[in-house]
Amino acid sequence: MAGSQRTFRHADGERIPGTWRHVFIHNGGTYFLSDLIVYADGLIDCWGLVTLDQFAEKLRSGWVATTLEEGARASAHHVGAWTFGEVQWSTTPEELLGEVRDEIDRLNDRPDSAGRCRAAAAEFCADPSEERRAALREAYLAIPRHLRRYALGDMDRKDWPLKVLAFGPGAPLPGDGSIVTDEMHRKALEYFAERDLARNRAAARRPVDGADVAHAPAVELNQVFYPNGWPADPGPLVLRNEYPAPIEIDGAVYPTVSHAYWALSTLDDRHREAIRTADTPYAAQRAAGDATRRAGWEQARAAVMARLLRAKFAQHPGLAQVLTRTGDATVLYTDGDSRYWDWHGEVGRNWMGRLLELVRAELAAQQHGLTG
Repeated sequence: MAGSQRTFRHADGERIPGTWRHVFIHNGGTYFLSDLIVYADGLIDCWGLVTLDQFAEKLRSGWVATTLEEGARASAHHVGAWTFGEVQWSTTPEELLGEVRDEIDRLNDRPDSAGRCRAAAAEFCADPSEERRAALREAYLAIPRHLRRYALGDMDRKDWPLKVLAFGPGAPLPGDGSIVTDEMHRKALEYFAERDLARNRAAARRPVDGADVAHAPAVELNQVFYPNGWPADPGPLVLRNEYPAPIEIDGAVYPTVSHAYWALSTLDDRHREAIRTADTPYAAQRAAGDATRRAGWEQARAAVMARLLRAKFAQHPGLAQVLTRTGDATVLYTDGDSRYWDWHGEVGRNWMGRLLELVRAELAAQQHGLTG
């Protein structure tokens, strides 16, 4: 299937991941080009959600088509209609069902049929007994037939070494019928030994300039709602823009980064002063709502925020230490009013979190004398 094509649905408040591929639905004498959507919970959408067993019945009945007749009428909604000519089709109902089962396994981070076959090959290489070979052969034949060519992920060798080990010396290879020789078998064993060595080397390799992913767990900076106020020990919440850490910008002192941000967003002196002196960051934002944004603000706001964060942590070294102590953690910033600043799962852009990570890196560079 097109495993890289991701989708999802919501069920009882839970997000169920899925993937999809194109199929033909045979309905009323016409073949409709449609999406076959497979979900991690085992439900399949083929013009209605069905279980895996029900989907198998849809395949057996021809509702989800795996054979097409020349001259049959087809339709793609909002695209066009045509009739089939010189039909070429290579997937059986059993093979498509196996493909769907594999996709459900992958969506649940379980080995699919190819993964189980590779595991059986590793067990055979560790103990090349005929019992292990039989298990490997069974695992190989469990891969849907039309997918038995790339289980190893090797474009050059395809699955030749896998088939050689699965069937063994003296047996014909499926596909071309050639007889497995002792020399072929030896080369297949060498292939897997070299493959394991290369994989172990790759796993031990570390990028020259540091790790690819964060070692520290992610830090989520949740919104603090007034009138509850700040907790006695706010911890990393001091990194939030509304935390009361006065900063001086261009000769004016602002109670928080939020006050400064909204004040700088307008050129109206009256509104700017009302924002600066607002009782809370939320009052400052409300006051800014009555003012006109200055020209180019939307394009410049990230740079302005970066400047304000640099000022905050330069003028409050203790808060800078809190930021640097987050190490290389991903910073997730909650801002219910803006998906630009907010991380909001897969929807928000998390620019606040990203800018905090940037300033943290700058502080680390200063600390280690790497600023030039």
